Parts: sequence; structure tokens; C-alpha cells
Amino acid sequence: MLRHLAVRNVGVVADAQLSPSTGFTVITGETGAGKTLLIGGLRLLMGEKTSPGIVGPKADEATAEGLIGSDSSEVGVTRIVPRVGNSRAHLDGSIVAARVLEEKVGAVLEVVGQHDQLSLRRAGHVVSMIDSTLNGKGRDALLAYQDAWARLTELSKQRERLGGDLRSLRRELDLVEHQASEVEGAGLQDGEDEQLDVEAGRLRNSREILEQLGSSEELAERLIEDAADVVARLRKVGELDTGAASHVGTAESISSQLIELRTDLRRQRELTVTDPDQLELVESRLTDIGDLKRKYGATIEEVQSFGRKARARAAELTALLESADEIESETQQATSAVEAAGTELRAHRQSRAEKIEDAVHKHLSDLGLANAVVRFEFADIERGATGTDHVTLKFASDPRLEAGPVESTASGGELSRLVLALRLATAATEVETLVFDEVDTGVGGATALAMGKKIASLAATSQVLCVTHLPQIAAFADTHYVVSREGDSAVVELVAGERRVEEVARMMAGLPESTASVEAAEDLLQRASSE
Repeated sequence: MLRHLAVRNVGVVADAQLSPSTGFTVITGETGAGKTLLIGGLRLLMGEKTSPGIVGPKADEATAEGLIGSDSSEVGVTRIVPRVGNSRAHLDGSIVAARVLEEKVGAVLEVVGQHDQLSLRRAGHVVSMIDSTLNGKGRDALLAYQDAWARLTELSKQRERLGGDLRSLRRELDLVEHQASEVEGAGLQDGEDEQLDVEAGRLRNSREILEQLGSSEELAERLIEDAADVVARLRKVGELDTGAASHVGTAESISSQLIELRTDLRRQRELTVTDPDQLELVESRLTDIGDLKRKYGATIEEVQSFGRKARARAAELTALLESADEIESETQQATSAVEAAGTELRAHRQSRAEKIEDAVHKHLSDLGLANAVVRFEFADIERGATGTDHVTLKFASDPRLEAGPVESTASGGELSRLVLALRLATAATEVETLVFDEVDTGVGGATALAMGKKIASLAATSQVLCVTHLPQIAAFADTHYVVSREGDSAVVELVAGERRVEEVARMMAGLPESTASVEAAEDLLQRASSE
């Protein structure tokens, strides 16, 4: 609810503040005094589009500030409109986009004016209004539909998680199973490709290797003989010169190494074979590994990792496909349940709509629209979270006229009275604060008194603000503000007691100091308080 409103430099309103009551607050004043500019401040807080034309002469920007909420939870809202440039919005001190104000403030506050695009023009709002009156079996039907829709939505999500239609999933399963089997069937070993490269090189060059090994072995044999001769000679030297004995050991070591080298060369030559078949096998294996690398990874490790992922995806797809048939069956059942619940819900909505129509007719009759036609028209729409119903509110001021959508058939005054009648008929509380901007268009006499009484009754469940010219409406208010002009500026004053009597007298006869007007005002206020 609106706890406080401050407006600065909005048109002729230099600086005005008001704290509406939790019930019915009325704003009155002479024509042109600036009453609707206060409502303009509220529209700023609701994030509505604006223009530099709203900026008054006292500064280079217009400002509206509001405090919205309850004692336990309040939020501060600010909107600043510069003469040049874009407007700025703040929510609890943080800069936000105007659309955020529309979402936050518009959810708890609604302005009803002659030229407003009201929520009554939205089919979703009309359905919500009807649903707010459901009880007993009707409420059960609404809950049953919501449960059925939630189940269908969950099943739809499960189907989406399948990742596509069943044919594409089966194609993907065939592919990943082939990929996993191909990698697994290869039996790859870490470092195998490197080992095979070495072996292939040896097999390709086996003849030359054998030739070189044979030649090396012959050379080693001659070196062994020469080394033996060196050893024998050095031994004789050692006998003649004990200081040269160390050379013997060196020569013997070299001889021993040459003998060992000859043995190794002979062994390698014996092991080296020329085998074209083996070479073909090795090269074929390397070709297979190369193919796997080209498809699945640059290394054997990457190929093996790809294979493991393919196997995991195959297991996932297998599980999904196993449950797909079950999900499909459950989806069909859930769809049928939604359709059945939607049909049941529509029956209760239509029943409630008829009762709302009757109640609205009675209220409109009291408000001077006895011949008005109000009808809820139902049509099918694609099933959704709120049901399968598209509901349009049709209106005609006279039964001889064709009832049409309210936005094209109701005038400003009729629209305001229609909203009031609907609010009373449904006891709807979609918003916490309802603001009527001059709902008295075309209303007077007993109708105005009835309207005042009805607005007062509406204020029993919602906070209501009303800009009005009618004393019959103002008399029912809990809180009364008066807007007046002082020079080139508008001043807002909270009135009570004698000052309020004077304002009501002015509204009744334009003579606030006339004894007869004062007495009539006192009588009206007394009558309103006793209603």
C-alpha cells in the first residue's frame, strides 16, 4: 500500500506531500488546481512513460518519491524526470530501469482513469479476477487443473531432456555405440604407436641392418686379435718396467669390451630377421591407429578418452530410450487430464461469471447505469498455466447497442464505474492500492452518493485514493486532502474538522462561508459517517 507520496516540481505542484490512510483517501480542489498532477506523480512511480513536459517551472527536473509497503516491510521508490535527457528510477536507493518500477509498484498499485489502458482489457487479468471468486468445488477444480498442468509441464521437461525426437536419439545411440566399440575393439595400449614406429623402422631396414651388423662383427673380430697382441706386448713391458703395469689393465679391459661387443653384435644379427609379413602386420596396425587418431584424438590417450565418453553417452541414451515409451504414455495421460480439468474449470468459471455479471448489474444500477450490459465471453485458447480459457469482458451502455470489448465500448466515466462495480462484485484484491482519477464523470445526485458509499465499502479491503469533484464521494473519505492554487503554485493541505466542512461546502455550492452551505455539508458528512 502507499504510505507516503512526495511530488516536487511536477507541473504547477512545487512541493507536495501526502500520507494516505489505509482506507479511503480523497483529493479535492478547484478545477485546474493540480489534483491530477498528484496522480501523475504516482504514475511516475509506476514506471509509466513520461515526457519533459511534466517538468514544472521551479527547477530543471521533476521528482516523485513514494514509500510503499507495510510497517514490517517498506520500499522507497524515486523517479526523476529531467527537462533534458532520460528519466532515472531508484528502488531503495539503487538505480533501476523504469520497467522494474512497473513490475514492483504496478503489482500493488493501480490507477483507474478516463484514458487508462486498464487491466480489465487483459484477458489474463479477467480470468484471474473470476478465479479469485472461486470456492468449494470451483476452487478444487482450479487446483486440480494447476496440478495437472504442473505434471504435464514436468513430463514435457523430461521429454526435452531426451535431447530430441526418438529417431534422432536412436541414430545417435547407433553412432556412439559404434564409436565406443571401435575404440574398445582396437585394444589400444599406452605408447603402442611409438613402439610400433620403432619396430616398423627396423623391419623396413632389416637387410641393411644385417649387412652392417655382419661387417661390424668382422671388424670387431680383427680388433680383438689386435687387442690381444697389445695385451701381450704390454705384459712384457710390465715385466721390464713395473711402472708401466697399469697399461696392462687398460688393454685387457678394452679387449674384454671388444669381445663383449662382438658377442652382442652376433646376438643382434641372429635376432634380426627379414620378415615382410611381420612388416605388413605392423604397418597395418599403425594405419588402424592412425585412422582412430584422425577421428577421435591426436594421441592414443585422447582416443581412449573419447571411447570412454562415447560409452557413457551410449549408456545414457539407452536409459533415456528405455524410459521414452513410458514418458510418452504418461504425457498422453497428462494431456488428457489437463483437457478434462480445463473443461471442468471452465464450467465453474462460467458459473461464477454469471453470478459476477448479476452483481455488477446491481452495482451499476445504483451507479446510474441501470441499462448497462456486462458479459464475460469465453473462447478456447491453447492450454497454458491458467487454463484453456480466453475471457473477454464485453460492455454496452444500453441493451440496444451491441456489446463489445470494454476498451472500445466504455467511456471514461463508464469504465471507472464498471471497475468499481467489478471490484465490489468480486471483492478482488489483486492490488493493494486502487486509485480513481475523477471517477465522477457524468455522475451526480443520488448516483454520486451511491458511488461514495460503494467506494467506502471497497476501502474496507483495499486502500483507495480518489480524485473527485463530488462532495457526495468526498464525504465518505477517512482522509481528505485539498489542492489549491497560491499564485503560480499548487498547495496540498490535509483538512479535518471545520476546514473539511468548508471544503465540502465549497464543493456543494461554491460558497464555503455560506451558513446554508456549511449546514448542508455538515449534514452530508454526518450522513456519510452513519452509513
